[in-house]
Amino acid sequence: MDLSLLIENLTNPALLFFFLGILAVRLKSDLEIPSNSSKFISLYLLFSIGFKGGQELSHSPLNAEIFLSLLFGVFLALVVPIYSFFILKKRVGGENAGAIAAAYGSVSAVTFVTSISFLETQGMTFGGQMVAVMALMEAPSIIIGVLLMRLFNNGHSAETSFKSVLRHAVTNGSVLLIIGSLVIGFLASEKQAQGIEPFTTDIFKGFLAVFLLDMGIVSGRKLSSFLDNGWFPVIFAIVMPIFNGCWVAVASKVVTQNEANQFLFAILGASASYIAVPAAMKLAAPKANPALYIPMALAITFPLNITLGMPLYLSIIRAI
Repeated sequence: MDLSLLIENLTNPALLFFFLGILAVRLKSDLEIPSNSSKFISLYLLFSIGFKGGQELSHSPLNAEIFLSLLFGVFLALVVPIYSFFILKKRVGGENAGAIAAAYGSVSAVTFVTSISFLETQGMTFGGQMVAVMALMEAPSIIIGVLLMRLFNNGHSAETSFKSVLRHAVTNGSVLLIIGSLVIGFLASEKQAQGIEPFTTDIFKGFLAVFLLDMGIVSGRKLSSFLDNGWFPVIFAIVMPIFNGCWVAVASKVVTQNEANQFLFAILGASASYIAVPAAMKLAAPKANPALYIPMALAITFPLNITLGMPLYLSIIRAI
């Protein structure tokens, strides 16, 4: 790994605000971001990324690379939960394994947003189709996670119908907003897009810094209780994203020659959902322990990816 790249990433102001949030919890400070403000900022970040991705896509010719990228993203969302489930099942039980597998097969929109900010510091440009890839990866992993629970957990004890879980996965607010913003950005003309550019672009990094501060506070609060579950979940939450990010970084070269796109594929493969999946698993797997799979994704995998993961995956891509 390029140490200068690592140091540059670790001194990124947005990332330092994340650490400030963790420090505030350890110092027992009363620092917090109001929940309504946090929700607004998360919606803004999804809107901004979706709209800008739609604009990029509108300027790109529809070619084989775009369709291959979408297919590869869905492939990741289907395959990663399968092998994750069988690694986890004997250790944490069927329902917990299904919920964790779905989380690691799905994606973290915040990690994706942070990665785009990282690419901007490197002067790298990604294709607009990568936003669509991220949106498409949410639902398939949730579906696979539920199917695995039902097939390998003695019929699955939850009474919730598969249809309702599927509907919730597809109509989840974050998925709907990112897809809707992508379509609107695609349909808007360049002149129309310039009219809201100060909102979609100029203030983006500031909002990202405040949101990562909030994520640091939330992560710091969840970490202590999570460690009571033993070392296996901790090891999994460290090893699995690194493994996924590395093999996807290599495999993505078959799909695209754009290094920024390869990097985003690696991030999508390595990240884990702590918003869409927990909401769906509340319906599909009520016996699964949210105090296990949420901190794994949020308190360990998320900071791992945005600190060490991003420079590592980019270094692998540049080295091949």
